[in-house]
Amino acid sequence: MQQIFNFVIRNKTFLLFLFLFSIGLALTIQSHSYHRSKFINSANALSGGVYGTVNSIDKYFDLEKENEILAEENKRLKEQLFNSVNSENNAVIDTTISRENYRITTADVYKNSYSSTNNFITINKGKNDSVKQDFGVVTSKGIIGIIDNTSKNYATVLSILSKKSRINAKLKNSNHIGSLTWNGKTPEFVQLIDVSKFAPVKVGDTIVTGGQSSIFPQGINIGKIESFETDISGDTYTIQVKLFNDMTNIGTIYILENRDRNEILKLQNTSNE
Repeated sequence: MQQIFNFVIRNKTFLLFLFLFSIGLALTIQSHSYHRSKFINSANALSGGVYGTVNSIDKYFDLEKENEILAEENKRLKEQLFNSVNSENNAVIDTTISRENYRITTADVYKNSYSSTNNFITINKGKNDSVKQDFGVVTSKGIIGIIDNTSKNYATVLSILSKKSRINAKLKNSNHIGSLTWNGKTPEFVQLIDVSKFAPVKVGDTIVTGGQSSIFPQGINIGKIESFETDISGDTYTIQVKLFNDMTNIGTIYILENRDRNEILKLQNTSNE
């Protein structure tokens, strides 16, 4: 308290000037409409700037929550999309029955390799989240790979950037199918092989999943045709596909569970016996 008194005594002249100046300024603003409007506009601009900064800070700290909300919304929309695509492929649809063939689980990438010959991605969902081997994995841009192994809380994904990977794919504009593989050279491109020489292949056309497996539904984006050439036999094409996904930068992913998978595999195994 004594220090406050000492400060006031030392600066009494300046404080008196500041007090009288404030009174004069207040009286001027109060008695002149022009000065009053200028003051109010300046105060509004200052408070607006402060509130804008505070709002930006709040938004920054809410980003994680917002991202979770967006991921859940994308999950719901993708379930609707994949299940509607699956329904459209049926010749007859019983509208009295509501079934969803694909269930989607969101997950985050913990580790992503893309520079070896057989690359894997580690995600933060596992057996406790009903994630199992051979579930498909995609992002909002296209396919990523297939679940390879699971633990209680984590799973590894066999990336499409692996020489072990082989996924059914086709030209979007026709029903000509092939096998999606990777030659191990660059993470930007994969190869679609064994495509019939009668296929209408054009640079710039889109490659999508073929739907002839129990893992991915038909029509999920993969990439665009960069170039193509006929094989030595002259009967098939090898197509260079530029991926829609940046495989070096993957965040949120979506895990696809085909609920009819066991039934399909059981039927196929019975037919092969």
